Amino acid sequence: MPVLAINAESETGIPKSLSNDLPSETMEEIEHTCPQPRLTLSAPAPFAGETSCQCKAPHEKLTIAQARLGTPVDRPVRVYADGIFDLFHAGHARALMQAKTLFPNSYLLVGVCSDDLTHKFKGFTVMNEAERYEALRHCRYIDEVIRDAPWTLTPEFLEKHKIDFVAHDDIPYSSAGSDDVYKHIKEAGMFVPTQRTEGISTSDIITRIVRDYDVYARRNLQRGYTAKELNVSFINEKKYRFQNQVDKMKEKVKNVEEKSKEFVNRVEEKSHDLIQKWEEKSREFIGNFLELFGPDGAWKQMFQERSGRMLQALSPRQSPTSSPTRGRSPSRSPSPPSPWLFRKASPPSSPKAASASISSMSEGDEDEK
Repeated sequence: MPVLAINAESETGIPKSLSNDLPSETMEEIEHTCPQPRLTLSAPAPFAGETSCQCKAPHEKLTIAQARLGTPVDRPVRVYADGIFDLFHAGHARALMQAKTLFPNSYLLVGVCSDDLTHKFKGFTVMNEAERYEALRHCRYIDEVIRDAPWTLTPEFLEKHKIDFVAHDDIPYSSAGSDDVYKHIKEAGMFVPTQRTEGISTSDIITRIVRDYDVYARRNLQRGYTAKELNVSFINEKKYRFQNQVDKMKEKVKNVEEKSKEFVNRVEEKSHDLIQKWEEKSREFIGNFLELFGPDGAWKQMFQERSGRMLQALSPRQSPTSSPTRGRSPSRSPSPPSPWLFRKASPPSSPKAASASISSMSEGDEDEK
């Protein structure tokens, strides 16, 4: 959408606040040529000197409500966030993500303070300014990185980069002799607050390193760093190396204990399986034994049947109680008794012998008849 802008003559002689009162013949239509947000993440964000905003069209002052409704439609809303960004971490990234998503169409500029300003007003940093600049370029939410950003934002800086809003957490930031370096930004209605991420900050990370200094010194010595590079004394170097050896021995002992526990567990599992199998076999054996020799077992039934047969075979047959009298011829004399009747009966040596004797007796009786 084309907008009206003052010509070159009016830029030098008339304040911008009065440009809206100029007659139409002194104005000309100029389109916005502001850089657009990055659409690809295959390359790092550029520095401000490489893609500074050269747009000649005037940037009307916006309210937060207008910006959230998508106004203006012909250019992105330019949002600025600044900081030290030492040891760039997730808390930094989340703050920049909030700044990027404040409005539907935002162009995020991030200012990074130099080492001189940081050491003067805040303190020593772990990463130098070049490392901090480069770390910010690879954050996906950033469209442009401004190196050597001012500690306190000036109207000239805001005008140069055509900044619409400044994003930062709402906690008053006292520094450089001021109770809040963003006070004038808040009064101008250009401040948009973001939320801090609890539980992580650069100070917290440095505190962890200082607290566990011995652990990290020993680790880096083990990885090949020299005592001079780590600023470690000769005595501490020897102490750390000795502790590393002790830790190695502890690790070996721990591994041996774990392996022995695994072996014992395997033996216990196998012994449990063997005992279980033995119990199953013993139950099976006892069951089979009871089926044969128990109170109602097959062997008892077979023994009873055989003993019954033996008793039946050994007991003599009963003769009839009464028989009709027959006349005997006087000429016939009674026959003498059989000699075997007078023999002494001896017990049979076996069931087969008993049955043989009984059969012979029955045959004799038949002969007599």
